[in-house]
Amino acid sequence: MSKREDIASNIITTILTGTTPITLKKVTREPFNVDELSEQQYPACFVQSGNEIRSDETMTSSTITRQATADFVIVGYVKGTTSNIDTKRNELISTIETRLNSDRTRGGYAKQTQVVEVSTDEGVLFPIGGIRMVVRVMYQYTSGTP
Repeated sequence: MSKREDIASNIITTILTGTTPITLKKVTREPFNVDELSEQQYPACFVQSGNEIRSDETMTSSTITRQATADFVIVGYVKGTTSNIDTKRNELISTIETRLNSDRTRGGYAKQTQVVEVSTDEGVLFPIGGIRMVVRVMYQYTSGTP
């Protein structure tokens, strides 16, 4: 498996781990139709690989060491009422960020992990609340012959 794939798998595992303040019921790599979720599947999210910037760090006659900065997009959903939907969105954001911060090296595959962007649906999906987070991961890998 590539380091990028290892990092994506680590993000999924990390988000699923833990039960406080909330337990995520569905976490996947594949997008899903939010209208098809049952009440028991909330909160739910999916993680997808996003853009990546790569550059050479060192080169020898047989290998290239490359630096990469990859974005992973997390799209999440909660369900609530008019009095708590914003709170539930904020709890989901906080839970995901806290869990990701527990190991910023993504199990040793990365140099650093940062949540760099957070946005919400601003009530458009009510009674469902949507969030979108961009997680930026910096890592290094070795490539074959230059």
